Amino acid sequence: MTPSRLAKYKATLAYRQLDLTIITDHVRNSQNIAALLRTCDAVGVHSAHVVIPEDGFKEHKRTARGSQQWVNMVAHDTIDSALKKAKTQGMQLVSANFSDKAIDFRELDYTLPTALILGAEMHGVSAAAIAASDHQVVIPMLGMVHSLNVSVAAAIILLEAQRQRGLQGSYNTPQLVGLEYEQTLFRWSYPKISDFCLRYGLDYPAMAADGSIVNLSQWYAQAKKEAQQGSASQHCVISSRASILSIS
Repeated sequence: MTPSRLAKYKATLAYRQLDLTIITDHVRNSQNIAALLRTCDAVGVHSAHVVIPEDGFKEHKRTARGSQQWVNMVAHDTIDSALKKAKTQGMQLVSANFSDKAIDFRELDYTLPTALILGAEMHGVSAAAIAASDHQVVIPMLGMVHSLNVSVAAAIILLEAQRQRGLQGSYNTPQLVGLEYEQTLFRWSYPKISDFCLRYGLDYPAMAADGSIVNLSQWYAQAKKEAQQGSASQHCVISSRASILSIS
């Protein structure tokens, strides 16, 4: 962990918006999901809500998976689950949907807590999502084609949200604080150790101010013991200190 890398992580997390998110309404193409997460990262979205299609995602060999490292992807089995989650967080539900009720996307106030709902390819936003929406927005277009790729549409709308929030000063005061900030910073800094802890249900080790792990040897000894106990039924035992040190 270099000082410049740690500083970059901290600066990026300071811009994260907890009250701005997207909801994918059965978007099936994994390449589109990756592009959506990339845009979320670019505008400071901390978590994105993804409804998993019943038959899974349509994989693409060029799908960029790195975006998931920087944006929390919250999976949902149904659109109702995702909508309910956003509503309980006090967000306005905004559907990107071409209809008589839709307004120009630039007319909406995105400085309010907002969840942008993005529909599946060809089918658009579902009837259930439209019924639950507080607003519908559309991107005016002057050509023969009346729709954009879902990731392109999301980028246009989210960049408007970023513009409005920037003018209001929403990025000047960190929203991500406390335990969630600390855990996110650790996950970004030590993704392999984070995965190890998740696999065995272990707490993250403490990080020092310079980004190093506090008492790594002591933590390793305890982690090894707990991992051995937790994985006994799976006949999986951590056998050497290198197994931990090599992933840091």
